[in-house]
Amino acid sequence: MPAMYIDSHCHIDFPELAARLPEVLGKMQENHVSHALCVSVDLPDFPRVLELAEKYPHIYASVGVHPDYENTPEPTVDELVRLSQHPKIVAIGETGLDYYRLQGDLEWQRERFRVHIRASRATGKPLIIHTRAAADDTLRLLREEGAGSDAGGAAGVMHCFTESLEVAQAAIEMGFYISFSGIVTFKSARQLQEVAQAVPLERMLIETDAPYLAPVPHRGKMNEPGLVMHVAEFLAKLKGLPLDVVARQTSENFFDLFRIEEGNRAL
Repeated sequence: MPAMYIDSHCHIDFPELAARLPEVLGKMQENHVSHALCVSVDLPDFPRVLELAEKYPHIYASVGVHPDYENTPEPTVDELVRLSQHPKIVAIGETGLDYYRLQGDLEWQRERFRVHIRASRATGKPLIIHTRAAADDTLRLLREEGAGSDAGGAAGVMHCFTESLEVAQAAIEMGFYISFSGIVTFKSARQLQEVAQAVPLERMLIETDAPYLAPVPHRGKMNEPGLVMHVAEFLAKLKGLPLDVVARQTSENFFDLFRIEEGNRAL
């Protein structure tokens, strides 16, 4: 049986992928990508994310508001809790902090992040964390709000990880998984590759973040879930492991983190 992969973070509801969804789903099947998590970035577009998850058994979804979205309705804890009750909503997020794209007083971003952490604690559903140029504050707020299994809250995943090994280790100690995207395959990503070598496979996920960040050998093209296999292939070579071991363990990690029932694991 060929190795099976899971794309733990994609945006197949975005127009450029939604317009060719049958082809995208077909490519997933062709490349043995069994499941994908379609991640919410704002509340106005959440219905289309949920619609995909309801329509396709192998697609799951999250609910949340991305830190880059400044002019969008602010979520409340009660609203996130309510929307997350749907059985195909398996996570809270994408949430976190991004000091790279936005400047000035970003207290609104930190407050939005706190709201998501509180919703995660209230529901027991894991967080999908986006952090860029904000690692210290990201870890600080997670600790202050009692996120992570070490504090009795739900854990989650540091998605599209590009930070240092020290940040990865701190997140792992809190119960988080570390997810690697196509960035890890780039020749310029030597430091990130060293982090990936050090992160235990038992705490690792793979993702595309499609339609962005296509992995080598498709760098510069539109990304899609079917290409997540290249991330797994690169990590297997990097860590000196058989590909099927990386595929199997990252899939099991996905199922365990997002609490996918046994009956829904093999499709």
